[in-house]
Amino acid sequence: ISNFISNFASGLTLYIEARYNQILTRTVETGKAKIVNLPKICDPRGNLSVVENMKDVPFEVRRVYWTYDVPSGEERGGHSHKQCREMLIAVSGSFDVLLDDGCSQRTVTLNRPNIALIIEPGIWRVLNNFASGSVCLVLASHFFAEDDYIRCYDEFLLSKGITTTTHQ
Repeated sequence: ISNFISNFASGLTLYIEARYNQILTRTVETGKAKIVNLPKICDPRGNLSVVENMKDVPFEVRRVYWTYDVPSGEERGGHSHKQCREMLIAVSGSFDVLLDDGCSQRTVTLNRPNIALIIEPGIWRVLNNFASGSVCLVLASHFFAEDDYIRCYDEFLLSKGITTTTHQ
């Protein structure tokens, strides 16, 4: 009976993860942001997830960085990229990612280490609501280049052909 319960629990977990991924994918239809369900190897000693260039990550990874020890109430991000693509993973804890394409906004909560968010260029992002102990791992398609960043929201809107007077 314990084998039956273990198999049932395993199957239920896979079903819940599949439904979770479907729901998130439907809510992030900006076309430039996408939820990805990463491989998850279940093991009684601890689970393992993996990402590989050009397989799980749809670009060649040139830079990896992570944010951690984010004080309560603080935000990270607050920019857009001109060329760089990114994959964000909550390897520990949880946080929200506000996605803004200049016309609409969506918030995605990342709270599982086998769920990733791919953000294409031209999307403004703000990371907030960090739980204590959260770690956000970012895989980036480009090396750091300051001129790839748009750090002013009004400049971001102008890059989309939206003036601040028409955006109000």
